[in-house]
Amino acid sequence: MANTKSTKHTPNKHHTGQRGETAAAAYLQANGYTIVGMNWRCKVGEIDIIARAADGLYVFVEVRTRESIDTAFESVTPHKREKMIRAAYAYADIHPDADENWRIDVIAVVLTLDQPIIQHVQDALDW
Repeated sequence: MANTKSTKHTPNKHHTGQRGETAAAAYLQANGYTIVGMNWRCKVGEIDIIARAADGLYVFVEVRTRESIDTAFESVTPHKREKMIRAAYAYADIHPDADENWRIDVIAVVLTLDQPIIQHVQDALDW
């Protein structure tokens, strides 16, 4: 028997995450950042967005797309933070201009019918 259930309009986790990352990148650009890369992968993890601030500082951004801002930030566990740090060091190791001149931020995104709700925490390792 063929599967007649349509998933055409059912957003999946990957698609939702991509929409959140796109919204976060647009937010960063609107706030003076230059996007260097997205979804950079290495053997220790992934960096959702690599950006540069106006002063040249590299900013490695973890994007969390959830149903609320609170649950987005709560989803960044100590284990996830450790993976973010390892991935940032891996990127800096092969990009000498990044060296030690970087920070890790977290952007929480809540997708709505209108504009997404975005909250940006800089230096997320300090919270």
